[in-house]
Amino acid sequence: MVFYSMSLTQNIDIRIFVIALLLLMAVLTSDLSKRLKIPAPLLFLVIGMLAGSDGIGGIYFDNVLMAQQIGIVALIFCLFSGGLGTKWDSIRPFFWSGLILSTFGVLFSSILVAVFAYLFLEFSLLEGFLLGAIVSATDAAAIFSLFRSRDFIIKKEIRMLVEFESGTNDPAAILLVFVILNIMQNPNFSPFSLSLMFMTQVVCGIIVGLLIGKIAILLYQNLKFEYNSFYPVLSMSLALLTYGAASAIGGSGFLATYIMGMIFLNQNVNNKYNIKEFHDALSWLSEISMFVILGLLVFPNQLHEVFDYDLMLPIFLIFIARPMSVFISLIFSRYSYKEKALVSWLGLRGAVPIVLATFPMVMGIPKSNSIFNIVFFTVLASFLIQGGLARHFIKLIRLDKP
Repeated sequence: MVFYSMSLTQNIDIRIFVIALLLLMAVLTSDLSKRLKIPAPLLFLVIGMLAGSDGIGGIYFDNVLMAQQIGIVALIFCLFSGGLGTKWDSIRPFFWSGLILSTFGVLFSSILVAVFAYLFLEFSLLEGFLLGAIVSATDAAAIFSLFRSRDFIIKKEIRMLVEFESGTNDPAAILLVFVILNIMQNPNFSPFSLSLMFMTQVVCGIIVGLLIGKIAILLYQNLKFEYNSFYPVLSMSLALLTYGAASAIGGSGFLATYIMGMIFLNQNVNNKYNIKEFHDALSWLSEISMFVILGLLVFPNQLHEVFDYDLMLPIFLIFIARPMSVFISLIFSRYSYKEKALVSWLGLRGAVPIVLATFPMVMGIPKSNSIFNIVFFTVLASFLIQGGLARHFIKLIRLDKP
């Protein structure tokens, strides 16, 4: 019994050591991303792949359900942090442009990918629509890591529009994926039932986000904790509560969490600065955890099976689907063609599509493994092409001045 207990303890000790080592490597390589001028999340993903069974680490990890659950919790904190960083006064001038980009843009891009997948990738229209919805969300962390670089200078309004879109299109893409998965599992769903489910997700998500946001403001304006550290802990618990409450009544937990964060920190509350700093750090920890675990989940020796598909989709997405969705979404806006082209180029894909790609795998949807590999390769290509060449593209279209 004593021997078994010691063995179990050693097992846990080794796991803690490996997790700490991976986190340490991810944090230390974040500075390397600035020198290489690529988004930091790409290096986090590579660390996970190198640590995996096909890499030098030899860690075998194929628990899709665990990766999905960790991804969901990480997304909650990332979206909440994105909401905290969204200041209403700053986004008001381009609110409607950003909202159209993050809703209609997501839908239109998904439809284009669906048609492409149907014509060239041997997918059904519904399977292609699922693939399109999964890759439709842009990644806030990747975009922030580019913008934080000192030599990355663009017009402030364009930067904030891209940041706002990347924060708000995640709930839209997630909602669309869930609707398509419900259709695939229950083909007899009537259009009325689908519309009702979609409206329920949106309306309940908004109501819960607003309600708990208001409650959070009241709590922070009236509670006086002896220790300041309790304030960020309370906000973390409220973020999780918001997601759980919205999901429990059939609403979109991710949408509710983002709205709650946006409502909450736009008011004067106790320890506002500390809360923001805490959730910035928690968001980065969540991003690192997501990318490393998703990197572990990938088996690079399987990627060659869909290499042709992998190469075709990101090219289509970057050079056709994304630009078309941006230009059509912003057709009535005051932005110039060059500015629209820049918004299009800065639509980097990241952790959200990879996490969403785990849902079909868990649910046993046909071609789910192919979808996961295609999505993973698309994210890699987006980091390398859009992220790696972003500065060159800005200079090419001569928008490299503030």
